[in-house]
Amino acid sequence: MLCQKELNQLEKLAIETRLETLKEIKKLGFGHIGGAMSIIETLAVLYGKVMKINPKEPQWVERDWLVVSKGHAGPAVYAALALKGYFPIEELITLNKPKTNLPSHCDRNKTIGIE
Repeated sequence: MLCQKELNQLEKLAIETRLETLKEIKKLGFGHIGGAMSIIETLAVLYGKVMKINPKEPQWVERDWLVVSKGHAGPAVYAALALKGYFPIEELITLNKPKTNLPSHCDRNKTIGIE
């Protein structure tokens, strides 16, 4: 069972992830908001409490892997990764732009933290 402080931290991460996701999609000018929003609480719990991760060492052999096969969730996954420190949050506005590391659907060959 989580204490109130842990619940508050997860709620804060979910809110921040939601806001950053909306900023990404707004900057791009289009996107699947529902597909991204529907995974945010799950991402907050996994990245905020459950998964063993190390943003400073993304290839850490002891890390947990998250498989997200829902392409429309990409912007939310990127926001969660940025908020956890995998890459600068300012990079989020490059979503689906030419030469971005954040294509519309997650690509492990382009984005740090994507398996």
